[in-house]
Amino acid sequence: MSKNKLTNSQKRNVARRVEKLHQKQESLPGELSGDLGPVARGTVISRFGKAALVEDNDSRISFKVYIRRTVDSIVTGDQVLYRPPLSSGDDARGLIETVLPRTSLLSRPDYYDGLRPVAANLSLIVTVSAKQPELSTNIIDRYVAAAENSGIPPLIVINKHDLFQDAEKAELDRILGVYREIGYETLTVSAAAGTSIPALRDRLSGETAILAGQSGVGKSSILNALIPDARAEIGSISENSNLGQHTTTGSRLYHLENGGIIIDTPGVREFGLWHLSREELTKCYRDFAPFAGACRFRDCQHKNDPGCAVREAVNQGKIAGFRYENYHRILESMTENMPDAYRIPGKKNSRK
Repeated sequence: MSKNKLTNSQKRNVARRVEKLHQKQESLPGELSGDLGPVARGTVISRFGKAALVEDNDSRISFKVYIRRTVDSIVTGDQVLYRPPLSSGDDARGLIETVLPRTSLLSRPDYYDGLRPVAANLSLIVTVSAKQPELSTNIIDRYVAAAENSGIPPLIVINKHDLFQDAEKAELDRILGVYREIGYETLTVSAAAGTSIPALRDRLSGETAILAGQSGVGKSSILNALIPDARAEIGSISENSNLGQHTTTGSRLYHLENGGIIIDTPGVREFGLWHLSREELTKCYRDFAPFAGACRFRDCQHKNDPGCAVREAVNQGKIAGFRYENYHRILESMTENMPDAYRIPGKKNSRK
């Protein structure tokens, strides 16, 4: 699978930034230049408040670093130019000077902060679902839509496959067959039993992937199966709500032995998409694309409009009924859950 790479223009810009930082470093006051090492390239392993953990790209040694105030945004997966601390005490801190151009950025809407970046430079989004807490194609479609909107390919993974009964496995195979026909990759695994974990590890080779899914679907269990040394905390299913309990409190990057990178993130029970317009959501449904342009009306709602080619494709079995229903359910939830900052013209982050 092709990866996003820096363009020649971006590479030249990076080279100029490095040169400017080296020149700036030479003019630093003696006290500060003595505390910090030379400019180096690193990867953000995790972010916490005004500081971060950065891994040097050459030595793989990690440093605690402060973030320069002029840096707008730092997330796990970012490539940065930084200066390591020269001392080795617990209080030693390096400094992130700048963030290098991102090849991709996954963001999720936040009620207070607008779009909040989650992780950068991803080449794959691993959307994890399971029989428990609940297998929901609506939630799968939300993550797939988020992946499409971000331009990052998704891999649909169903965990706890051993818990499905034979009849349930047949229905699951039918559902996953729909996604495969559209063009999405799918994989069924069992982190507890180790089933298909080697296949998942092989698929992640050479990728920079993120685990995404509801709390309780087993993301931490999958991570522990892939990287035993990760020791990610495993949550339980609430007996009262049948919902997973949050265990991961911050995003963190891990290395796979086969060269892949995986980022674990705090679980979310529902991935909001209310920052998208109806037209943008429609474009995230690639199975609608062959038909949407043939609707009688340009502003077709793909519901009760006369001459709707999308609805006709559903009636003919060319678009899966559950995908069509999920599309409208997502649209309804986008309107219901949209905060005033997006709903009211003139407000911050207001959607046009």
